[in-house]
Amino acid sequence: MRHFDLAPLYRSTVGFDRLFALLDQATGHDSAPSYPPYNIERTGENAYRISVAVAGFTPDELAIEVKEASLAIRGEKKAPEGADKPEVLYQGIASRAFERRFQLADHVQVTGATLENGLLHVELVREIPEAKKPRLIPIAAKGSGQVIEAEAQKAA
Repeated sequence: MRHFDLAPLYRSTVGFDRLFALLDQATGHDSAPSYPPYNIERTGENAYRISVAVAGFTPDELAIEVKEASLAIRGEKKAPEGADKPEVLYQGIASRAFERRFQLADHVQVTGATLENGLLHVELVREIPEAKKPRLIPIAAKGSGQVIEAEAQKAA
């Protein structure tokens, strides 16, 4: 993949930092982390679920943080205190620390999280504010301007 230099755009624009950061991420050469595996599901018209496979982690070893339009899920195994570490002959179950980030669209909120059968389910919902929803504007015919004025007086 070719590398694109976005520096000239940074110098001539204001307020597009997030867009350029996403472009830098998309064109980056570093491969995306594959651990832990996850699913993103649509559970309703405006509802979503992110399921992350976190087998072996307890709720105390997991953290979910939402900051601006970014969701971060972190996990870090805590070694049992005072206990000797067993000799592992083969380790196929990963228990390494991880951090998985997701970019959230505008008006997407995290509503809850559950840990069930080794899967961390993060529930998301898109709540569009009333001011952003489309609304119908009544059209008055020519000569019926009194209707608009009467409705304006009622509102005042």
